[in-house]
Amino acid sequence: MPGVALSRSPLEEYPSFRYVAPFVIFIVLLAVAPKLDLDARLEAPLRVIVMAAVCYVCWPRDLTLKPTKPLLSIGVGAIVFVIWIVPDVLFPGYRQSVLFSNSFIGHLHSSLRPSEQQNAWVLGWRTIRAVAIVPIVEELFWRAWAMRWLINPDFEKVPLGAYGTLAFWVTAVLFASEHGPYWDVGLITGIIYNSWMIRTKSVADCVLMHAVTNAILSSYVIARAQWQYWQ
Repeated sequence: MPGVALSRSPLEEYPSFRYVAPFVIFIVLLAVAPKLDLDARLEAPLRVIVMAAVCYVCWPRDLTLKPTKPLLSIGVGAIVFVIWIVPDVLFPGYRQSVLFSNSFIGHLHSSLRPSEQQNAWVLGWRTIRAVAIVPIVEELFWRAWAMRWLINPDFEKVPLGAYGTLAFWVTAVLFASEHGPYWDVGLITGIIYNSWMIRTKSVADCVLMHAVTNAILSSYVIARAQWQYWQ
């Protein structure tokens, strides 16, 4: 009606919503799901389906899904996988040190129950989550939003891939802290991922890179029964 202002949705009213909401919802589901005590055969696909819907609705329409440097992004993702596992391969027991296992950052463990580690259905959905959901959720939040918001809270005025010293390092450190006992390789990964965003200025490239890392790591986890990587 003329003269009546139509209310806008949160997606329109708050630009940060599209970038932050998937990450927040993902973390909430991580915290809440175990308390619901659902059968993992139901919970695993349900969590993926819910997050896929959230990512679809929230994905900023001005961001392209086409990587600018797909082959290089794949290569960087593979290198990060090597960085992730090499300390434990070269130095068995490395993460038993108090630096990586304490009451503050947590201890090595797997979120998968022993019975779930032998269930192909659960492992398949867990892999889909790691490869198709986590990269979108984290790259939207860390590289597309946090790195810009820390430069200017009116983040839409900041181009993708803009460099700010404080923004770069705060994002890398917070990203590392998200990975608990793997904070050391998490920090290196955060630096590489941040740098790749600065280089490509493309969320799609960062999502592809992150997906490759997680795909190879998931294969390694299942093939070698290294369940502790799935916290």
